Amino acid sequence: MMFDPLYLLMIAPALLLALIAQLVVKFTFSKYSKIASYSGMTGAQAAQRMLQSNGILNVKVEQTEGFLSDHYDPSKKVLRLSPDVFGSNSLAAIGVACHEAGHALQDAQGYFPLVVRSTLVPVTQFSSQFAYLVFFLGFILSFKPLILVGVGMFACAFLFAVITLPVEWDASARAKAHIVNSGIVSPMQASAAGSVLNAAFLTYLAGAVAALMTLIYYLMKAGLLGDNRRR
Repeated sequence: MMFDPLYLLMIAPALLLALIAQLVVKFTFSKYSKIASYSGMTGAQAAQRMLQSNGILNVKVEQTEGFLSDHYDPSKKVLRLSPDVFGSNSLAAIGVACHEAGHALQDAQGYFPLVVRSTLVPVTQFSSQFAYLVFFLGFILSFKPLILVGVGMFACAFLFAVITLPVEWDASARAKAHIVNSGIVSPMQASAAGSVLNAAFLTYLAGAVAALMTLIYYLMKAGLLGDNRRR
């Protein structure tokens, strides 16, 4: 089962989409990292302005290491930006920084999909580590309840990937509106900055497709979908 050609066939489209998404993100970020924003503000300054203009004063903006390692930590109320974003005044940096600030806005406003995703984080982390082990152990022992638990763990990963889509899309929508309304970029530059966020969304879409195909595969192996005979 670990080298089942069927699984490779099912997951191949998602892997291809993920590869394309990564290439598009790198190309788009590189392209628009060479164009300065209308206001000359850096990513850190743009994110800070977005937070303050929405009345959010308890979130720190810090620099972190790594390429495009930008993220918002709701537990510590910290928005961490990579070096290529924190100190750059490029359209790419502005888009990414304000996207992460969008997550802080979601957190402050209790945006429901974000609440659900945050709740699922510990469950998903556990499932991602042990789902395969639980399923295979149940399969080897011919113990149906354990197999079903494994399938349920794969289902949790899929649910997390699905709920991530509206969270990321909404954060980008907030960023796109803010950078124009606040004068950080000119209206002519807005679509360029948004292109970086649109490209990044493809990576989350690829993750959701991969999680779906993985879940379908193990539903089939558990006899819960398609041919009920164990493969």
